[in-house]
Order: sequence, then C-alpha cells, then structure tokens
Amino acid sequence: MEGSVSPFLFSGSTMDAYTSAIWHASALLADRAGAVRRPYSGASVADLREQVGAVDLDRPLGGGDAALREVARLYLDNAVWFHEPTYVAHLNCPVAIPALSAEVLISAVNSSLDTWDQSTAGTLIEQRLIDWTAGRIGFGPAADGVFTSGGTQSNLHGLLLAREAARPGPDQRIFATTQSHFSVAKSASILGLAAGAVVSVPTDGTGRMDPAALATAIDDVRRDGGTPMAVVATAGTTDLGRIDPVGALAAVCAERGVWLHVDAAYGCGLLASRRRRHLLDGIERADSVTVDFHKSFFQPVSSSALVVRRGETLRRIAVHADYLNPHGATAPNQVDKSLQTTRRFDALKLWMTLRTIGSDRIGEMFDAVVDRAYEAYLHLLDDADFEVVAPPTLSTVLFRFRPAGLSVPECDRLMPAVRQRLFHDGRAIVAGTTVDGHHWLKLTLLNPNTTMDNLRDVLDLIREIGRDMLGEHEAAAVMA
Repeated sequence: MEGSVSPFLFSGSTMDAYTSAIWHASALLADRAGAVRRPYSGASVADLREQVGAVDLDRPLGGGDAALREVARLYLDNAVWFHEPTYVAHLNCPVAIPALSAEVLISAVNSSLDTWDQSTAGTLIEQRLIDWTAGRIGFGPAADGVFTSGGTQSNLHGLLLAREAARPGPDQRIFATTQSHFSVAKSASILGLAAGAVVSVPTDGTGRMDPAALATAIDDVRRDGGTPMAVVATAGTTDLGRIDPVGALAAVCAERGVWLHVDAAYGCGLLASRRRRHLLDGIERADSVTVDFHKSFFQPVSSSALVVRRGETLRRIAVHADYLNPHGATAPNQVDKSLQTTRRFDALKLWMTLRTIGSDRIGEMFDAVVDRAYEAYLHLLDDADFEVVAPPTLSTVLFRFRPAGLSVPECDRLMPAVRQRLFHDGRAIVAGTTVDGHHWLKLTLLNPNTTMDNLRDVLDLIREIGRDMLGEHEAAAVMA
C-alpha cells in the first residue's frame, strides 16, 4: 500500500507487527528463563530427533505466535541454560543483560561490518573497542585488530599472519604444549603445513610451557633445517586453566625472531581484573592475541577478537575488489583485516555492556568465579569420596568420585558413565576430560551467581549417582 511502512519482508506488515514480533519473542523468553530450574530437560537424542523430524517445513503455521510456541516446545524447553548455577561444564557464560538489548539492534538493523558504506558508525565503534582492548593488553598506538567469530578463528588468523611473516616453506613449525587448544593443530592443517608441524613443547610439571624447553625446541628445528613459524602461549588452558609464563616466552621469541601468539580466549577476563591482572604480565610483548569476550567478559556468542601489536601485519592478507574495497579508497573498513567478508556487528554487545556496567564490574564478576573455583578445590580436598588434580589458576577444577576401595581402572570406567547419567538427569551438567590417560570430571565456573551451596549440590548428585552405579555393578556381578 502506497505510503505504508513495511519493516518486514512479507505483505501487509506494519510497525505494530514489527513491535509485536519483538515483544512476543522477549515475553516468551522471559517466561521460560524465569521458569527454568535446571540446566537441561534430560530429553534424549532420540526423543528430540523425533520431535524435530516431525515438523513439516513446507507447511507454515500461518502466524508468528504459533511458530514461537513451536520453537518454545522444541528449543527453549530443551535448551541447555548456561545461566543456571548448576551448569558448570564448559566455557559458556551467562550473558550480561545490556548485551541482550544490543542483540536486538544488531539483528534488526542487520549491518555488515566489512565496509564503511554498510556499517558507518559501526566500523568506528568496533575500531574503538579494538583500541580499548589493545590498551588493556599493553600494546602501543600502532596496534590494531578485528572482531571474529570465536577463539578458533582468532587463533587461525594469528597463525596465518605468523606464516606470512616467516620464511616460506613446507617445513614451518608451530610450537605449543599438549595443553594448547585443539584449534592450533586444526589451524596448522588449514594453513597447509606439513604433518607434524605442531611441535609439542614440554611443560614445567604444572601444565605451563617451559621457556628453556621452548628455546631448545626452536634451536633444534633450526639446526635440522626447519623454520620456526610461531609460538602459541596459552593464557588459560581449557582443562587446567593454566597461564603460560608469557614474559619469559616472549624473551625467547624475541631473541630468536619468532612470532608469539597468545591464546587468551579464556584468560582475557584478567584484562578487566583489578586483583589478578598481573597474571598476564608479558602479554604486551606478544605479536598477536586472541580474546573471547563471549567467555570471560560475559557476552553472547559470538564476540571474539584478534588483536595485533603492529597493525600493518593485518594488511598482509588484504585482497582488494573494485566493488568492495578498491585500492585508494579513503573510508575506513574492516574487510582488509578480516578473514570474513559479511560480518555481524558483534562489537555492539561489548560496547553496551561497558557503557552500562563498566569494565571494573566485569573484572569483579570474573574474579568471583575464580574465587569460587578455589573454594570448590578446598572443599574437594576435605571430602574423602573425591580426588582433585591441583589447585586452580582460573575457574576450572578437575576432580573425580573415587570412594575408598575403588581402583583407578574402575574409576576410569565409572567417570564417563557418571557424567552421562548426570546429564540425562538434567539437574546439573559437568564436563569431562583425561589427564595422562585417566578420566576426570571438570567444573568450569563462569557464572558469578553459582554459590558453594550450588556446587555442594552438584557434588552430592555425583556422589549419589556414583554410588548407585557401583551398587548396580555389584548386583550385576552377583547375578552373573
């Protein structure tokens, strides 16, 4: 109809319909979030596959309300809710409320952050946040960076820049520890490096890269005719939360002319901490740094960035297209720096959070989960039914249920089964991993609202399930 406002792409929509759609979605979400009392429903894969498979995608429901009700039944009722205090499994965080309002704006406007004529002020907001993050790292005015989809992409991007900076050849090597994120090995494969390109550097016994061992490894590769391409230091390993001695590793890299990439996807929350910032000392000497705001800055997925000490290194991978970013263009753009072209305005979420609650509050929230992890560690030490690996550095604690008389092989068989049954119970979710070939459970705390009472409840559930399964095993053995 001439003169009407049609914000949607189907006929007859008005601003009332636009507002109604957003309001009904938010009301539904608020209703479900307020009613949730456990992190998961406990539904099985088979049950959910049947429900989803029964939907006829070629027969629309004819209205947004009906579609929302269906989505609520299929998705929201069976979602894993990270804001529940007994969700203590992976590096997933509850999200800061200001970022939710930013998500509405991002999706509705649908800006693409590749060129100025698709984003305008969005480009400047992202660049300002990169500058802010670079300042927190300790980089100088020559620093630059770009938002990414997550730590895996940021690590790939950093290692791509390292490859471009190093002498070309099929014998390029990346140095990391066995505690480094799996994306390091994946990046080596994507970058076309030879098999065995990731050299495993020994640790100091606590899971931190040994600087002396790194120096030896680099020298050995050079002596054998290889090219040391990059060192990946980790500021917050996935399992133990360990922080490599970045300053000492930076000294080794500087002396030998090797690119230093710091994967701070987990530990980047320390950049906002007034109590623990010193744990990242030396990070300002890195060539590139991965930060995941959607972990320890409490942002919705996705919100990550790669930040480099020298901005000109980002331009080494720039490709120009006449229709997009022609040579000689003067307007600022991010596509010259990014591995992506079309890219969401994810930076707005962090902007809204900083402008609403400030960086000090983010740091306090991250400190709170680190404090809680240490409390959990002390509690586990005093409980005869549990073993614990080591004191935490950040907010992960490795432990296992092993009452008196249970052998290590029996414990190794029991832990994955306990974890699976706990997940299907739905009242709590923990993670699992292996250390030296043995199975452990893992608490990963990223919810400042998780209390010690919540963690005691989780441990009591594990104890209950473990004892039940041991009883079932004994009964089966008697019957046999």
